[in-house]
Order: sequence, then structure tokens, then C-alpha cells
Amino acid sequence: MALLCCNGLSAYRPLRTDHESKFDMFKAWAAYPRETSPGDDVQLDPSSFIIQLVRQVNFGSVEAKRYFVPDGDGGFVEVREQDIINANFRKVNSYKNFKCAAHNKFYEFNLYQRDPVNMHH
Repeated sequence: MALLCCNGLSAYRPLRTDHESKFDMFKAWAAYPRETSPGDDVQLDPSSFIIQLVRQVNFGSVEAKRYFVPDGDGGFVEVREQDIINANFRKVNSYKNFKCAAHNKFYEFNLYQRDPVNMHH
């Protein structure tokens, strides 16, 4: 399954964050029809960050929660939730929301960092 349903996503309650460039980089990389699966034994750099992608039916059930870490080459590698827990990454109060009216989907991008300082906006 593709990460995003199409390229027609629109920002939902758009707000600028301190981490805007990270979300922009991820959204550009994850553009439809990108597909991935979790890598094996991915080593998480403590100075890096992780983007959690939550995909759900608009005002409905969650279809998927997936996690991605930058690969150092401008792309991302999918990691497992257990890898994030083992590396002591925590959710930061910084996120972006998008919706797709054509496919009735809602997307939430959440930022994870190791020992984060919460500074949403």
C-alpha cells in the first residue's frame, strides 16, 4: 500500500512549527505512489529524528501507524515501533495534519526525537 493516497493532500489547520523543514522533507519524499516496508536492524542515530505517519479514514478508524528515519541521502527508511522504544525516542509536541477530500483520508505526521525538548510552535 502506498504511504499517501494521492498527491492531492491539503494542510488541515496549517501552522508553522520549529521543525517545518523536517515535515516538508518527509512529505516530499513520501509523495504518492511511494511504498516501503520496515528495514531489518536499522541503527538509530541518537541525534536524528523520526516521523510517525498515521493514516486514517477522515473522522474514522486508524488504518496504519508507521515510522520513518532519515537515511542520510535525502530519503527515509521505515523502522519498527520497537526500534524506537529501544532507542529511547519520544514523541515531541510538534506535528502536521493533512487531509484528502477525494479519498476521505486524514494524515498526521508526528515528530519523535531522543530526549526531546517540547517546543511545538
